[in-house]
Amino acid sequence: MSNKQENNFLHGITLEKMVTDLVEHYGWDGLAQRIDVNCFKSDPSIKSSLKFLRKTQWARDKVESLYISTFSKPSPWDNFKK
Repeated sequence: MSNKQENNFLHGITLEKMVTDLVEHYGWDGLAQRIDVNCFKSDPSIKSSLKFLRKTQWARDKVESLYISTFSKPSPWDNFKK
């Protein structure tokens, strides 16, 4: 059995990279508008955000979802719906 996760967009991407990329793309204010958590609103930093997200699964799920919707490329096969 193979250990490859070819269909998992997040495979190999750390939480720190996700937060950093999202902040570079949206800025802290834009990120706070999309995900309503205080670690993005009040004196935000990568370190404090990671600490919160590692303890709070629902918030981490939202970050992962936003990362996927922002940075994943649509599959060319999506155009071939029956």
